[in-house]
Amino acid sequence: MRLPGKTVVITGAARGIGRACAVRAAEEGADLVLVDVDGEAADVPYRLGNSAQLETTAELCRKNGASVLTRLADVRDLGRLQEVAADTLDRFGQVDALISNAGIGAPAGKAADGFTEVEWQVLLDVNLSGPWRAIKAFAPDMVRRGSGSIVNVASTAGLVGYRHFAGYVASKHGVVGLTKAAALDYAPSGVRVNALCPGPVRDDPEMEGQMTAVVADALGITYAEQEAVYLESVPTNVLVDPADVAGAAVWLAGDDSRRVTGTVITVDSGFAAK
Repeated sequence: MRLPGKTVVITGAARGIGRACAVRAAEEGADLVLVDVDGEAADVPYRLGNSAQLETTAELCRKNGASVLTRLADVRDLGRLQEVAADTLDRFGQVDALISNAGIGAPAGKAADGFTEVEWQVLLDVNLSGPWRAIKAFAPDMVRRGSGSIVNVASTAGLVGYRHFAGYVASKHGVVGLTKAAALDYAPSGVRVNALCPGPVRDDPEMEGQMTAVVADALGITYAEQEAVYLESVPTNVLVDPADVAGAAVWLAGDDSRRVTGTVITVDSGFAAK
């Protein structure tokens, strides 16, 4: 097992990549703090993960022997994240790893000047400031103990541009920059910070993911059409599964990657190599 005796916090854990990370971490021996919103978030144009889905994730993890704490929190609310951090320490005594996965894929589907200021701000607030708030809430215990791993889930949109997704692209590029700067900040304290750049990821029904569907909706096309576009974009001709991303996240969270910090790992079927 890669994570025996470790406490791992995962944001955006109700479904999709977050659920896959939680299940894999449980299989690897971790105890878990699973965090998500409850369906609705102001100015986000689609429903996010909900409390029922979060409990489903928790039950899947418990079946693998994990002790699990679930909490509802919006990553735009620093005070709430700090409350979750306090609850984590009360329950488990420490934070060993943070997988900062919560994010949104829309508002999107328009040229850069077509975004309203509110739409632009919500993308930055969730996707970029959210991971920063999570660091602010959970890193202090890692620094105090002199060890820990932070994994920021970015995107291939953090490495290249996507037409009609300027806000998403800007926010995910920011996550990559945040990762590199934070890695330098915390290296003297023994805390590692790395980024994962997944994509294109299929919507696995078992994980209840819907990011490909969100992209398709934003562009006004069907899911099948978006999936076909994705398949043409990857050299392997195979889309990424949420489990593929989870495997990389768990490796970064564990001790096997103890000399890895400040780096960006792509799990993208070769998309960014072109």
